[in-house]
Amino acid sequence: MVNDGQQAAVPEFEFGIYTLGDLSIDPTTGKAVPAGQKMKEIMAAAQLADESGLDVFGVGEHHRLDFAATSPAVVLAAIASVTKRIRLTSATTVLGTSDPVRVFEDFATLDLLSDGRAEMIAGRGAYTESFPLFGYDLADYRELFQEKLQLLLELNAHERLSWSGRMRSPLVDAEIAPRPAQSKLPVWIGVGGTLSSAALAGTLGDGMALAILGGQPEDCKPLVEAYKTAALAAGKQASEHKVAITSHGFIASTSQAAREQFYPHYASYVSAFMGGGHLSRERFGQLALPGAALMVGSPEEVTEKILEQHEWFGHTRFMAQFDIGAVPYERVASAIELLAVKVAPAVRAAIRNKRAAAVASVL
Repeated sequence: MVNDGQQAAVPEFEFGIYTLGDLSIDPTTGKAVPAGQKMKEIMAAAQLADESGLDVFGVGEHHRLDFAATSPAVVLAAIASVTKRIRLTSATTVLGTSDPVRVFEDFATLDLLSDGRAEMIAGRGAYTESFPLFGYDLADYRELFQEKLQLLLELNAHERLSWSGRMRSPLVDAEIAPRPAQSKLPVWIGVGGTLSSAALAGTLGDGMALAILGGQPEDCKPLVEAYKTAALAAGKQASEHKVAITSHGFIASTSQAAREQFYPHYASYVSAFMGGGHLSRERFGQLALPGAALMVGSPEEVTEKILEQHEWFGHTRFMAQFDIGAVPYERVASAIELLAVKVAPAVRAAIRNKRAAAVASVL
């Protein structure tokens, strides 16, 4: 069993991929991807990511018929059985409409099954279908998340717990089992675009997972600053600050191939799930420009974009969602391999060289 003292050293910059399991209509065939096929593709992508040397694989949570993944812990447990070293995380656990005790039990079980590879990104979620589904009032959106997050962190810290709050029944000297293989589960906080969420991540989370899915990424710098300021105020050293950037993207051998292959699928996804209506090729091209949000292009182009964002944010993890809008699995697999073999080594080398130059300049 892997424990905290035995785990391999964490790379100075981590790379990963994540999926929401969308069951989009393939714009090239007019047919939706069956849920069973999508699950098999998720398993295959995770296994390939592990074998290729990527660091993290994430599975999202949505409670709709056009998404396959409603239970990340179950999917990740299956993935644990076919992978060896890659870390496994939710992306995101919709905590406001979940029971924190059940969530902790599920991810602690995943941690045991995976020999200490489980993580969690806890967030409010971008959709609200889970509120009526699980009997919650949307008016309590903010309070539910904050109270349940605090309870989850208490569960993570104690084998027995007495607790009371406003949104659920109290716990009285409750046994919190099982305990994870790690000393505690890493709990990142998912952040969309609000300063208050970023500050909460700094105060309570083990890291901030910042989703940059549109607009100008540079505009997110105040969120990172709010996170770091709150983390310092909470007594966390700068070395403990962890920021992950999550983005939509696609990689092919050339920039032209990446854009041509990805555009119809991304346009379909934007129309169906992001409320963006028709996405023109011109607008898509603007989103894929240097300095813009989409991580689409050749390995060299994506490398430059990640390094540019590293200048702005100083983040230590990048995660991409490639399987958007029914992109064929063979193309997703190729993008995973390019991320692992071309992009990751180039980014890590550039960061190391910059740090070495900075040290040399002060000697």
